[in-house]
Amino acid sequence: MSDQSFLVHGPRVAVRRVSFQDRKEIAALDQESAALHRPWIPARETTPDAFREYVAKFDRPAHKGFVVCLRAGGAIVGGVNINNIVRGGIQSGALGYVAYASTTGHGYMTEGLRLVVAYAFTALGLHRLEANIQPGNTASIRLVERLGFRREGYSPRFQYIDGAWRDHERWAITAEAAGHAAADGSA
Repeated sequence: MSDQSFLVHGPRVAVRRVSFQDRKEIAALDQESAALHRPWIPARETTPDAFREYVAKFDRPAHKGFVVCLRAGGAIVGGVNINNIVRGGIQSGALGYVAYASTTGHGYMTEGLRLVVAYAFTALGLHRLEANIQPGNTASIRLVERLGFRREGYSPRFQYIDGAWRDHERWAITAEAAGHAAADGSA
């Protein structure tokens, strides 16, 4: 994949929008990572129709979907979504992300998520990002801590995942805390 298709890039990874053409690669990554993801994230259907619907969601203003790829070769190593984007005086979005079993432990998601956070605060003009993480998901908590997110609270029975309502910690970062100018609320 050429650098022209990437929105942002770092030394080892680059970020681009997710597309329907990613379906087979993501389906294989989801399958190989099922044990890693359970019970942290909801299972995702990757049939052609379900994946087409998933990708179409990111054409709407309140949702943005990205894949984190290795710069060398373009293989997908993670995914990042910014959902429930609220404009006006709030300029905020809910951050979701996923790493894959075959590429964890190399720092790719730290680099990729840092790129997406910067993109959200600059190109998308957001002021705040929030990540909701189950308390036992220490790898995910360590990831957002490395990026400067701060724990703001606790949400009991926040999301239905893997057959149960799961508690989550609420972590957030603002543009100023991430070293970017604050959005002015005019978007």
